[in-house]
Amino acid sequence: MEKSELAPTETPTIYAGFWLRLAAALIDVLAMFIPFCTIALFAIVFIKLVSKAGGYDPVVVILTILPPMAIVATWLYFAVMESSSWQATIGKKVLGLYVTDMQGRRLTLSRATGRTFAKYLSSMTAGVGYVLCGVTNKKQALHDIVANCLVLRRPQ
Repeated sequence: MEKSELAPTETPTIYAGFWLRLAAALIDVLAMFIPFCTIALFAIVFIKLVSKAGGYDPVVVILTILPPMAIVATWLYFAVMESSSWQATIGKKVLGLYVTDMQGRRLTLSRATGRTFAKYLSSMTAGVGYVLCGVTNKKQALHDIVANCLVLRRPQ
């Protein structure tokens, strides 16, 4: 609902804009960086040890395994966190944002998964998909439109 459509007792719907969402994304990158690097380091050491025993080129194995590992880690982080009772990643939680469906309900894991993978569409448009949240009425990025989701600010 728009602010003008609200009954006097309802709390206003406040959409999260581009800059808040960008700040939340930067916090999320930092939140994922150390755990991912730690896991990647152990994976690289393990791969090097196994590669020597099996005669494989460790660089090829590492370059084959790390990208899918990053995709799975990103998917789990965003989809699980945004479908949880928090309805937010760590970055969104810190900034008082949360993700809902168009009716204001918590996302299911499948909808959160769709939203997460739809972010690739936002990226493939040279970032224009993300910038859309700065110009659309409900401040939706392309992946929000595809997944029928909203990113809202918690009322103070």
